[in-house]
Amino acid sequence: MADRDNWGWKARFGMFIVSSEAVPEAEWWAMLPPDVSVHAARIAAPAPWASWNGGRSDIELSADLARGAEHFRGMRLSAVVLGHSSSSLVGGKGWDVAVIARLSEILGPGVAVTTNMFDCFAALKASGVERPFLVFPPWFNDATLETGLAYIEAHGVAPAGHLRYDPGPGWRDVPFAEMYPRGLGFEQQIEPLYAQIRAACPLEADGVLILGTGFRCVGVIEALEWDLDRPVITANQASLWHCLKLAGVKAEIAGYGRLLRG
Repeated sequence: MADRDNWGWKARFGMFIVSSEAVPEAEWWAMLPPDVSVHAARIAAPAPWASWNGGRSDIELSADLARGAEHFRGMRLSAVVLGHSSSSLVGGKGWDVAVIARLSEILGPGVAVTTNMFDCFAALKASGVERPFLVFPPWFNDATLETGLAYIEAHGVAPAGHLRYDPGPGWRDVPFAEMYPRGLGFEQQIEPLYAQIRAACPLEADGVLILGTGFRCVGVIEALEWDLDRPVITANQASLWHCLKLAGVKAEIAGYGRLLRG
């Protein structure tokens, strides 16, 4: 009898992720159902990973993104996700549609293409969440947070409130742009995140959306749903769920929220 080798015979997913991040792959591996695999292409370009021309009529992929798509084209993938919330937020309304179209040209008609923010919107709709409590990573500066809120509202979502996670006293004097380079991405703790969300979530929120694929959080989904009695959607959880849906793979995954339990 052969042992499990994580071969993706049911589905193989490609994921574009920030070059210096470990969270997206770790969270996907934790949640993946049997016989489904995930394969990452790392992107070092700044957000957004594809740039508009002057009239916002066309979009140009960064060199890393174009090269990764060329590599993915030969891997017989079921779906590919651009796993970078910030690119969508900075790119603005219409960016996701444009970059999906350009990536689809490279990957071919047999591969479903999506973005993390489109995955989050699909997950909110499937969960019946109309007024989510938004939770942003600690490294989102004020301008990015405002841009993110405007982007989300432009897509028809009316947040009940928002929180930027406080990583603790050791990080409060560190400029936003320096948090990740100084190692915050590898020092994230999920227990204080759970406590802050539980304390701050307003009664009028009908769900929670935790943004950012590099934001470690799937380990507290079940606890938050139990305490708040509301759906909790996270960036990587939403992308895995949506990729499974796009690939036609039915799987009930325990331990990571109502969304994945089916």
